Amino acid sequence: MLYKGRRKLRLLHNNDVLRSYRVRLGFAPVGHKRVEGDGRTPEGHYQIDRKNPNSRFHLSVGISYPNRADRSAAAALGASAGGDIFIHGAPRRGSTADGSTDWTWGCIAVSNREIEEIYSMVSVGTPITIYP
Repeated sequence: MLYKGRRKLRLLHNNDVLRSYRVRLGFAPVGHKRVEGDGRTPEGHYQIDRKNPNSRFHLSVGISYPNRADRSAAAALGASAGGDIFIHGAPRRGSTADGSTDWTWGCIAVSNREIEEIYSMVSVGTPITIYP
């Protein structure tokens, strides 16, 4: 589960916290992601839907955003909901992220060492709840 306001990602097994990570979010982190390019990280119930060892970041784990409700809400605004929301490490090349501020386009960023742990511990189909 992710607590955006606290910048904390917690990996759980049943009710036990296995690991906790400090995260960086989209460059406009307050509120639920509504449309592509808004810089927000989604909020709600999703699943881990893919793992990418060849990401342009140091590994990435995909989140199933957008769901049907997200797509409908964006369409009502005449926009795309976007997609490709991941938990990932640092960019492979040309990083301008200093690690002290929110910098992604809506993803959840952790250190390279941390994404290696997350990547090895999380399976496709794992639920993830993202809280404000």
